[in-house]
Amino acid sequence: METQKKHIDELHAEHQTWLMEAKFYADELGIFNKRLEEIAAENTAQEVKIQVEHFQNQFIIQQEQLDTLNHEAVIHEQWLANYAKENPVAIDRRLFGDHQATHAKIATFKEIYADLKAEFNRFLADRM
Repeated sequence: METQKKHIDELHAEHQTWLMEAKFYADELGIFNKRLEEIAAENTAQEVKIQVEHFQNQFIIQQEQLDTLNHEAVIHEQWLANYAKENPVAIDRRLFGDHQATHAKIATFKEIYADLKAEFNRFLADRM
């Protein structure tokens, strides 16, 4: 499989877009956790407690994945910045690897997150 190449400004824009998206996901997870706390306080049935614990665990896992992906983006951004400082001549014409593995991880995260969000919304609908 051939690695795609991109200019530094394209990679920077992708990093910034991902970091903004990740902030949105993190904020949304915070809202989900607060809603989950409300549900747990209102419902003491064992079945609800099991579901609450399931979602708490899933939200923790998703936050950890966000943290990992953010770390990868920040590290790559720092690497690009250092490279640009050390090699300023024609940096705007230099092509860099696209990091398709990271794109795949982000796509997988988004898919899993969307599934979890849909599952959580069904859970909320059943509790209202």
